[in-house]
Amino acid sequence: MSALVPAPTPALPERFANPLRQVRSLLAQPAVRRSLPMALLVTLVGAAALAWLTLSTPTQKTLFTGLPDADKAAVVAALDQANIKSKIDGGTGALTVGEDDYSRARMLLAGQGLPKAAPGGYAILDQLPMGVSRAVEGERLRQARETELARSIGEIDAVAEARVHLATPEASVFVRDNASPSASVILKLNPGRSLDDAQVSSIVNLVASSVPGMKPDAVTVVDQMGALLTHGATDTAGTERLNAQRRVEDKVRTQLVQLLTPLVGANNFTAEVQADVNLDETQATRESYDKAGTLRAETGQWTGDQKTAATPGGIPGALSNTPPVASTVQQPTPVPSPSPTAGAAAPDPAKQSDSYQRAYDLGKEVSVTRAAPGGVKRLSVAVLLRDPEKGKRNGLELQQINDLVKSAVGFDQSRGDQVTVISRKFAGGDTGEAKQPWYDSGWVPVIARNLTAIVIALMVLMLGVRPLAKALMGKREEATPALPAPETISGDEPQVAAPVTLDQLESASGVDDRIATVRGFTRDNPARAALAVRDMIKADAK
Repeated sequence: MSALVPAPTPALPERFANPLRQVRSLLAQPAVRRSLPMALLVTLVGAAALAWLTLSTPTQKTLFTGLPDADKAAVVAALDQANIKSKIDGGTGALTVGEDDYSRARMLLAGQGLPKAAPGGYAILDQLPMGVSRAVEGERLRQARETELARSIGEIDAVAEARVHLATPEASVFVRDNASPSASVILKLNPGRSLDDAQVSSIVNLVASSVPGMKPDAVTVVDQMGALLTHGATDTAGTERLNAQRRVEDKVRTQLVQLLTPLVGANNFTAEVQADVNLDETQATRESYDKAGTLRAETGQWTGDQKTAATPGGIPGALSNTPPVASTVQQPTPVPSPSPTAGAAAPDPAKQSDSYQRAYDLGKEVSVTRAAPGGVKRLSVAVLLRDPEKGKRNGLELQQINDLVKSAVGFDQSRGDQVTVISRKFAGGDTGEAKQPWYDSGWVPVIARNLTAIVIALMVLMLGVRPLAKALMGKREEATPALPAPETISGDEPQVAAPVTLDQLESASGVDDRIATVRGFTRDNPARAALAVRDMIKADAK
């Protein structure tokens, strides 16, 4: 039996056998070699342009992520209207803007109230999936209530932004374990605005009334500076005193600003006011009586002389027919009596003593004086003026300004008010603010990116394009054979080279020599070269 010989594996075509060799052979071709420098030149120019675009484009910063399509369209339209370039990432859908335009874009969108379609308030409850637990449902309800309360508080004119945090404990069946809910409110006020006690109290009552079982004492309100706006009962008197003093000082300071701004300019003066406000409430009562009064009531008794004035006695009718006993007339002993006063009755001669209780109506005057708190006990005002750029203010001008300030603040010398007006040079008069370092300015990164792109482009041109151009031009010069140098004789005048013959064409060796010889023959015999070209064209046509 003959052994089975395995069939030979078909060899790969020669063009796929050695790719590296094929590439080398391709690059060795004259046409490829001639076009290779131009291709490298185009590649380097493209790389330089790409580097320029990459480095000159500012760094992108994410503005919003996960926006709905309607909100995204509104934001892009607002940015385009403000000439702010924005990009939308195709993968994540994030909206990005240049790092230099990030802050301006945020302020612009915030001023227009964008984005608007973010879910909030009770709209969160519409997104609850089926079968959520009771705890998740309660947290969503609390979050919706917080958002709605924050929106309601944000409608107040002085409030720019508000956040509400509710602490609502779980209800328990045991009375002793029941805890009252509480709330915390943080407010971001508009610049230069403040809330008075009535507005803070309204915010507290609004939050307390929106949560079942919450008392106003369990609500805490804080502003963006960390100042506590809700005060307890123990601090009410002190807070009222400070608020009254602040109101008086603000009123006086406003009057000074309105008076001095047209006179010396808005930034050419500063004024400070210290007011001592009397918040003591006084009450006085006074009673006065007339010396002469009027008799209102009298009670009492008096006794007389029994010897001279016998009182009738006996039983009426028993001894009425009996003649009386003869009596002897006696002179009564006079009883001294006080001298009669004006308006008093004449003394009774038979009265020996009396005992009376008399009540008189006297004139009465009651005066009640109550001084309301809030009066100014003492006022101190200090005004500092900026000296003009040239010269100084004279004494007469300062005295006139002093008199104007006294008239504006209601100066009263009797209560010890003080007004001081001086004029000095301000420190750092024109700057107003400390200058930031130059390397922290916004134009530094832009210039750095542009300079880096320019340097890279120059390096590509000088180190890549220029050598390639030189090499390309050198190869072209090598490909063009040099004509024989003209022969010279005793003089400096060049002689014309000898004409090229057909024998020279046939004897030329190499492609370059033959090309040079053909060029010389064509130059010397243009008519014969034209006839040869014509014959070649006719031959190709046949």
